Amino acid sequence: MIEELKTVPETYLKDLKGTGGLYEVRVQVGNDIFRIFCFFDQGQLIILINGFQKKSQKTPKREIEKALKLKRNMSKKKNSIMTLDQFKDKHFGKVGTPERNELEEGYENFKLGALIHEARLEKGLTQAQLAEKVGTTKSYISKIENNIKEVRLSTLKKIVELGLGGQIELSIKL
Repeated sequence: MIEELKTVPETYLKDLKGTGGLYEVRVQVGNDIFRIFCFFDQGQLIILINGFQKKSQKTPKREIEKALKLKRNMSKKKNSIMTLDQFKDKHFGKVGTPERNELEEGYENFKLGALIHEARLEKGLTQAQLAEKVGTTKSYISKIENNIKEVRLSTLKKIVELGLGGQIELSIKL
């Protein structure tokens, strides 16, 4: 999302004030909430440094302190930084392997929900209002936005065209 969206909603990426450029990537998988700390290297590369499963409303101070220490250390060790593609190759295999395909497919579903969420907010609609325009339920819209349920193409078309007043552009890459 950070690579592809002009502005990433604070729902997914939050600037932690008073930390000198430390950000919190916000991820929810089902009922589990995770936070991953990161920072931007000269505004061009996002560096993920550590994460944890969130169990309380407030981010624990010890986790922020740990992230700040890692950020200082990472800034000193530029040669140990890898790109996102290098990380995916190392941990999920090369493009075309089953593990990598599963990762990329999961991301596409997640990205679709995030794009719908962002567009809905830009239009100033609640999930209930969008659902009413489309003829579905608030719960269904929430499940799509939170990557709990996959959306059918026909439903996606209704959401984008009827609910958001937009158009879908599809392409096939071989």
